[in-house]
Amino acid sequence: MIKSIDHVVLTTRDLDKCIDFYTRVLGMQLEHYGAGRIALRFGDHKFNVHPPGFDAGIKARTPTPGSLDLCFLADCPLEEVIARLKVCNIPIEEGPVERTGARFAIRSVYVRDPDENLIEISERA
Repeated sequence: MIKSIDHVVLTTRDLDKCIDFYTRVLGMQLEHYGAGRIALRFGDHKFNVHPPGFDAGIKARTPTPGSLDLCFLADCPLEEVIARLKVCNIPIEEGPVERTGARFAIRSVYVRDPDENLIEISERA
């Protein structure tokens, strides 16, 4: 019945810090759409961003900044990811470590975004 994910909603405490992390550090593209809506696009995917005070109408029962645990597949070797994180002063909490991904074994590092969501960045092991 389910084929793929279309988008994920990212709830943030601080819109500017959120946008900076996902665009400058992770390389996502900022997109404005609809009536003042914001998204972060990467490949065929996107995060819709809900800043403080945003009324989305229908939403999660308790949208909470810092409650996500996300795993991304990098488009470059993990060593390049690690080097970029260092340049951007983003501390690595764990890794590189081997894990089990959805489709294959992965090698990952873990960081936190400004809302303290856990971000895993991986390559095929």
